[in-house]
Amino acid sequence: MRLGTKFLLILAGATFSVAPNAYSQEESRFNEPVYRISKKDAAGAASSHPLDPALDMARQALQRIQSEVNDYTATIVKRERIGDELGDYEYIACKIRNRKVVDGEVVTPFSVYLTFLKPSSLKGREVLYVENQRDGNLLAHEGGLKGRLIPAIPLSPTSGLAMSGQRYPLTDIGVENLVTKLIERGERDKKIGPCEVTFRRGAKIGDRECTVLQVTHAEKKPVYDFHIAQIFIDDEMQVPIRYAAYDWPEEKGASPQVIEEYTYLNLKPNVGLNDKDFDPANESYNFE
Repeated sequence: MRLGTKFLLILAGATFSVAPNAYSQEESRFNEPVYRISKKDAAGAASSHPLDPALDMARQALQRIQSEVNDYTATIVKRERIGDELGDYEYIACKIRNRKVVDGEVVTPFSVYLTFLKPSSLKGREVLYVENQRDGNLLAHEGGLKGRLIPAIPLSPTSGLAMSGQRYPLTDIGVENLVTKLIERGERDKKIGPCEVTFRRGAKIGDRECTVLQVTHAEKKPVYDFHIAQIFIDDEMQVPIRYAAYDWPEEKGASPQVIEEYTYLNLKPNVGLNDKDFDPANESYNFE
C-alpha cells in the first residue's frame, strides 16, 4: 500500500489552466497592437509605469469576480515545466466554488473538484478540496484499476506527494487566484524596473473572443519570473481565461521556451454548485 500511494498524487497539486499553442504560433494569430506602452511614453506621467493600465484592468477583473462570480465549471488545459522538463498537456474538468466572506466570516468555503480527462495515463484521477475541511487536506485517488485497488487518501496540498510534478499547490487553482497572483507579480515588477506592455485584439480561445495583454521583460534578471507573459482576457466576461509564460530563449534567434500555460475552456459562471458537488459521497464520483 505504501508503494502504491506514490503514483497516486502526481494528480494532486495545482492546476490553473493551459494552452495548446507555442509562443510563435500565438504571435502569428494576432492583429496589430491596440496600443503599446513604453517607460517614456506611459500616459505622459513621470510617475507612471507601463504596468499601470494592466494592473488597473486586473484589479477591476478581481473585483468583478469577487462580487459577481459564485462558482463555475470549465475544462482546464495545463502544461508546466518542472526543472528542465516540459510536461504534456493535461485536460481536467473542474468545478470551483469561490470563497465568500460576510462580516469577517467564511460563509462559502473555497471548494474544488477535479477529474482528469487526458492523457490516458491520468484519465480518471479525481481530486477534492474544501477549505477548512479534512484538517486542510485534499482528497485524491487514481483512476482505472489503480483507483479500484487503492482507496482515496488525504494529503496536505503542499506535501511532497501532492506537489510531485506540480509548480503550485491545489489551493492556488482558479481564476480568482490567477488574477490575485498576477496583481502581486505586477506590483513587484513595478518596483524592479521598466518593461513593455502591449494589448492586442483578435485572439480566440475556443469560440471566445479575447484581448491579449502581453508583458515583456527585455533584460534577463533573476528576480523576473518570465521573459514574456500573455494574459488572454475574455471580451464578454472581462476575466482572464488563459495565462502563458515564456523564458528567455537559450540561443539568439530561437523561440522563447514555455514555462507554464493554463487555459480555461468552456468556462461557465454561476451554474449553482452546492455542497453535493464537493462531497466524496456524490454518486457521480469514485472516491468511495
